Amino acid sequence: MRQYIKKVIAIVFLLLSVNVNALSLYDDAIERGISETCSSYLGQIEKSYNLNGLNITIANPESPTLFPSLHISSQQNIDGSSTFSATLTPDEEYCYLSTVLVTFINNKTCGEISQLKLEANPGFQASNSDDGRFTVISPLNNINNYTLILTTTTENSCTMTESQMQWPGR
Repeated sequence: MRQYIKKVIAIVFLLLSVNVNALSLYDDAIERGISETCSSYLGQIEKSYNLNGLNITIANPESPTLFPSLHISSQQNIDGSSTFSATLTPDEEYCYLSTVLVTFINNKTCGEISQLKLEANPGFQASNSDDGRFTVISPLNNINNYTLILTTTTENSCTMTESQMQWPGR
């Protein structure tokens, strides 16, 4: 009985901490009480990625300015779909953030996408693994805060996963 009560309380806590709506991620973060610095970073990222899909925010309902928050945006594209995720970690007046953008692209191979990415970013390098089913693209200067992984899904489609970690201000 005790475990049942704990599970019910955990589920209620989770439901109270999740917010699904049509607000922008930035507006939702402000409304939920996420730190001003973290919300500002989220707004900048949202604009740079042009995010405008279904948005979900998960934050601590009691102290959203003190604990990490998770922000997710999912959208359909003309030839695929994408899901963006950002974790914001406040630290006094600073905010650390990690982002993941997963995009499924139909009608383009990973080889074509890799070529386009490398042409657009001459400071990047590509390496293949597992007989070319995976391509990892990263900066030549070995900065370990950005990685792009291309995964072959079919002959004419590719899943692209962009991961980035930022520690601004310190």
